[in-house]
Amino acid sequence: MYARIRSLGIKGIGGYEVELETSITSGLPRLDMVGLPDAAVKEAADRVRAAIKHNGWDFPVSRITVNLAPADTKKAGTVYDLPVLLGILTATGQCRAPEQDDMFFGELSLTGQLRPVSGALPMALAAEAAGAKRLFVPRDNAAEAAFAQGVEVYPVENVRQLADHLAGEQAILPAAPGVLDPDSVPVPDFSEVKGQENVKRALEVAAAGGHNVLMVGPPGAGKSMLAKRLPGILPDLTRDEALRTTAIWSVAGLTSPAAPVVLRRPFRAPNQTASRQALSGGADLRPGEMSLAHNGVLFLDELPEFHRDVIDLLRQPLEEGEVTVSRAGGSVTYPSRFMLVCAMNPCRCGWYGHPSGRCRCSPRSVAEYQGKISGPLLDRIDIMVEVPALEYDQLEAKPSGESSAAIKARVDAARAIQRGRFAGTEVGENARMGPAALERFCALDPEGSALMKGAYEALGLTARSYDRILRVARTIADLDGAESIGPMHLAEAIQYRTSSALAK
Repeated sequence: MYARIRSLGIKGIGGYEVELETSITSGLPRLDMVGLPDAAVKEAADRVRAAIKHNGWDFPVSRITVNLAPADTKKAGTVYDLPVLLGILTATGQCRAPEQDDMFFGELSLTGQLRPVSGALPMALAAEAAGAKRLFVPRDNAAEAAFAQGVEVYPVENVRQLADHLAGEQAILPAAPGVLDPDSVPVPDFSEVKGQENVKRALEVAAAGGHNVLMVGPPGAGKSMLAKRLPGILPDLTRDEALRTTAIWSVAGLTSPAAPVVLRRPFRAPNQTASRQALSGGADLRPGEMSLAHNGVLFLDELPEFHRDVIDLLRQPLEEGEVTVSRAGGSVTYPSRFMLVCAMNPCRCGWYGHPSGRCRCSPRSVAEYQGKISGPLLDRIDIMVEVPALEYDQLEAKPSGESSAAIKARVDAARAIQRGRFAGTEVGENARMGPAALERFCALDPEGSALMKGAYEALGLTARSYDRILRVARTIADLDGAESIGPMHLAEAIQYRTSSALAK
């Protein structure tokens, strides 16, 4: 007796087809799983046996061999429980065989109920790519999987319901296609922030060009409050961005029936105690914070309090937009293109440089505290802005700033200019311009060249920081709707490379 069932697996954030071949022959009763299964896959034998008996079917007293092809790829997780059960029932004639266009995945309880699994969306996208017409998934995974176009997703509660559907006795209705509606997810508004107009302007520039930001200021000045409102002025996720970001979250097990898809740009804020694995990826090869922030914001509050090796880990992803997780179980590369937003106090007590003179830190203590941030990382920060402590009159006044919607309208207009500028290339925003694009789109007039030369010599800039100033200036010009970079645009970009709160 023989049966073939189509299923799916996960590698990184991508799904791939897995074909389960079930052969039942005479011999000592046992169930063998071959094709590089891990422990969780092998344990499917006990769950399948219990589910079959609980629902009144006969478990064959024979030699059962289940091959998971391709046999040279490691299979992991509990996604194969359902197709293993279906293969045994089909091979023994206790269930009608599915169509060749059908695919299945899901974890089983001992009673035959289906439990959700991680990675539903990437597997659904893989099913679509493999030409499947129907995909049967646990009910709690259906809303997420339904965002894949080109394949009907059927939510299954238990194996008896699935058997009745395949037999044509009681049909399961397909899940409704998913609709992306970012407005359904509320975000904090910039209008709630009192004062700090210079910081709001800097964050607007950062959002318009996708630039990295460092905010420096005393405790309670509003650095975290401002950072949390940044996603509200970023451009809406495109469908492709939303699906790719959701795939990462799904593999990490962060999606749910109530929130099956990431609709807003992610905002991740790991604690200062976070390890290298927490940022890059865990021992189980799941994505870390740098990947969960893909297409969004990675916010590091109290930056000097992070371990030095954790901070330096950011350098490669900031340049390449991806992170490779290598562990004993294998190696996986995840996308990690995010806006880095950092906040820090200027010293350990937080009041260095304040006019009140309340800082009691020694110059050596200030230098040691700020020295925890490496020069190469600071070189990758496009915008440095000081966040001053608010005066009493500012705190007493009612918020009167612009709303996030008004700021976002300008950001969207600037991003539209950039999309037209970089059409047909992999570059999406000014922050990612390469040398050729810099030379073409960031040319300076004689006045601008003289200004840049003076800043380069006075501030001790590097070649990398020189390029970053040009990128920021280009973004400021885009916000103004200007064809070329003017001296005023360049001057504003240069001022974002300095901060009086940082020790010289």
